[in-house]
Amino acid sequence: MFPTRLATGLLSAAFAFNAFAADYTFKFQSSDPSGVKNFEIQQQWADRVEEMTGGRVAIDLLPVGSVVSHTETLGAMNMGVLDGHVSVTGYFSGKDPAFGLIGNTVGAWSSPDQLIDYINYGGGYELMNELYAPYGVKFVGGGGTGLESFVSKKPLDGVEDLKGLKMRAPEGLVQSVFAAAGAAPVNLPGSEVYTALSKGVIDAADYTVFSTNHEAGLHEIAEHPVYPGFHSLPLIEIAMNLEDWEKLPEDIQTIMTVSARDFAQDISAQLAMADKKAVREARDNPDITVHNWSAEERRKFRTIAREQWKKYAEQSPNAEKVYQSVTGYLESQGLL
Repeated sequence: MFPTRLATGLLSAAFAFNAFAADYTFKFQSSDPSGVKNFEIQQQWADRVEEMTGGRVAIDLLPVGSVVSHTETLGAMNMGVLDGHVSVTGYFSGKDPAFGLIGNTVGAWSSPDQLIDYINYGGGYELMNELYAPYGVKFVGGGGTGLESFVSKKPLDGVEDLKGLKMRAPEGLVQSVFAAAGAAPVNLPGSEVYTALSKGVIDAADYTVFSTNHEAGLHEIAEHPVYPGFHSLPLIEIAMNLEDWEKLPEDIQTIMTVSARDFAQDISAQLAMADKKAVREARDNPDITVHNWSAEERRKFRTIAREQWKKYAEQSPNAEKVYQSVTGYLESQGLL
């Protein structure tokens, strides 16, 4: 009889635990497809949250496009269609140019750590929550995946080589900077980059980090990647419906906040390690030529980018707030 009573007790406890956990089950959508390393690391974050909360929070992380498009998750959170997202802030520049400026201050950051420091300690966290409040969204935290790498079918060794280059660039400030540098930006979702390169619709792409590009086979059709990156370092964020956030107990809010900081460090570190391995593989391939821009060419590009920051800031009062915040932080740290 004892084993039967024990089994019954354990089963009852399991049912009670599951019923309790169901109170905090959230549906999040990623801006990445399943099967890529970014999504894998995001799933690890979701699993850690469940473990750290003792099963009180369960996050169902869905791949890009599962419920809405990657540019619509902000509105979907506001309407309650999604509870949250792990996405790139710059995708929402159509709602306010401020999101484009803070989401990818092109040429501002030399490493993900600089962006993470700005978010956590330099005013970025507070500013993001101010910007998202009108949308009913809570910015939980974020950081950078890593400095992105060009993929190109043509040799790129400096700013002059960008002239007339048909290249994929995401909406917002990124397109403005590359257009100012003389390129011809094309707005395409990341899922179409491979096909567009293979069919000659574009000659190059500002897409993501070197290792992700390499794993996707982009260097097989675009044999002139640029590494290390220096131009784009998108802000990848964890955000959720504000009302859902405010209903969470204080200890779970703290766990979510700390987990978001951990995620920011985790994704940048894992992708940096993957990049180094992928670069070695690429350099061992005689058909691939890895290009590294000189310090002078990088300075030229950054000068163009800084001029666009100012122009972009004029597009909305919130964009001006972002400009003042980011440049103020950069100056305080001697990064300008």
